[in-house]
Amino acid sequence: MDALEDRAGELERIAGEVFDSEAVAAAVLPSVFMVVAGQFSGTAFAMGPSEDGGATNLFTNYHVIEETWERGDNRVTLQRTNQSYPAEIVDVEPGNDVAWLRTDSSFPGLSPASEDVRAGQPIIAVGAPQGLTDTVTSGVVSTPAQRLSDGSGPWIQFDAAINPGNSGGPVINSTQEVVGIATAKGRETEGIGFAVPIEVACDLFDIC
Repeated sequence: MDALEDRAGELERIAGEVFDSEAVAAAVLPSVFMVVAGQFSGTAFAMGPSEDGGATNLFTNYHVIEETWERGDNRVTLQRTNQSYPAEIVDVEPGNDVAWLRTDSSFPGLSPASEDVRAGQPIIAVGAPQGLTDTVTSGVVSTPAQRLSDGSGPWIQFDAAINPGNSGGPVINSTQEVVGIATAKGRETEGIGFAVPIEVACDLFDIC
């Protein structure tokens, strides 16, 4: 019995070293914000190194800030830990549902994944569903390149729970790198989420 308990403890230790979701979340949360754009809100996250002067670039989904952008406004607000920070919409790519934001405040930027995304890879999704900031859920990549019946994609499909307000938030791997931008969930289903691959966003906007 002692041998079995020792073996179980060893397996738990190895699993914890492979993917410590608590440590990953603690490392990335300071870079993730709720973004408020008019009557809509979602999630945004700091990406890449700070600019000269300390300004921070961020990614979110286009559909989060679409109404503000379409009416000719570029002002949004970032919120976390009861603090608000003004930000601006720099550029958008509606076809891939990506928007680039910038704030004059300085925050640690996340890095894009350095390795290919794999099915079964553990991940966490960080965001502000229903305005609940600093929400973390965990799961795995279901498939790294899913195409939908409407021809859109490829999207990263994952099973971590997401809800309205998670849009624009980072999907993070075990090495605290961004693999994608959470953008949608399956209708009337749970455990089916989709993310824009981070390399798509980084190719669109040179901030990574």
